[in-house]
Amino acid sequence: MTRSPASGPGSGRAGPAADVGRWFSTATTAPLEGPGPTRGGPRLPAWGPMEGAHYGRRSAPGEVDAGLALLPDRPVAVLTGAGMSTGSGLPDYRGRDAVPRSPMTYQEFMGHDLARRRYWARSTVGWEQFRTARPGRAHRLLAALGDTLFSPTAVITQNVDGLHQAAGSDPVIDLHGRLDRVRCQHCDALSSRRLLHERMLMMNPELAARLPELAADAAQAPDGDAEVDRTSTFRYPPCPLCGGILKPDVVFFGESARREVVTAAFTALEAAQALLVLGSSLTVQSGLRFVRAAVRTGTPIVIVNDGPTRADSLATLRVHGRIEDILAVWAGAAEERAG
Repeated sequence: MTRSPASGPGSGRAGPAADVGRWFSTATTAPLEGPGPTRGGPRLPAWGPMEGAHYGRRSAPGEVDAGLALLPDRPVAVLTGAGMSTGSGLPDYRGRDAVPRSPMTYQEFMGHDLARRRYWARSTVGWEQFRTARPGRAHRLLAALGDTLFSPTAVITQNVDGLHQAAGSDPVIDLHGRLDRVRCQHCDALSSRRLLHERMLMMNPELAARLPELAADAAQAPDGDAEVDRTSTFRYPPCPLCGGILKPDVVFFGESARREVVTAAFTALEAAQALLVLGSSLTVQSGLRFVRAAVRTGTPIVIVNDGPTRADSLATLRVHGRIEDILAVWAGAAEERAG
């Protein structure tokens, strides 16, 4: 469920944003039926906090300093995950406060109208909240470190919120795409999510009239219990250019990242002398493969996360704690070096 971070001047937080993970929840708990093939296999198991995982551990100051010692004055590839954006009100998938949910697959979205209705209805309710999310302290600190401590070959992010760019990091590679874009699955045309949102509100006037009420319900209800889930009559448009299926320009489970994006990410890793992983459990192969590639080339790996990761045994140095807390220590050290 969405956190309620503090907001106020200078906080960089705009209050809780939409629970994006809920948008991608599977359409039903049972196999879909009705016209059209689902083209999907077995449903993915529910994601949530890792069973038996210990959260809240903090590394000793010496370990934090040791992580810092591997980074200064060298090109660094940065790989980030959902833990970077929790301070902006966007919940993660594997953290201690994550709500268990069974992810919707690409095959489910493409293969059944019900899945698409559910996705677009949920995201229409949540979009106004989501787009108010602003970079958090972790985003801003990372951008500052890229100017003072090391030279980022790229920030390779598994997130789809665009907050690294908004904080000033450059270059940024959106490994899993961006939620503010929509892509036609037939003609590959890109378009604006904002414009699609306005169009869907016009197509669904009853939902539009109740948008504030439904948004409040979705923010408070457990996953799957929001009233919007029962809006089976929701209408969504086809691609205006070719009539194809519109899909958010993000990588669903069961879908591969775009080849040119993956190539750019590996190029950034090859140019780096260290890999810094921030806020990712590395549960999926999409992110884990970069750590494994760094191991093969002998590139030092620093992993910072609150909670376990799938690559803990591969790290040159493993730092435990909140991302913003660790980055703040490093930022302070960078200022001392510069002074």
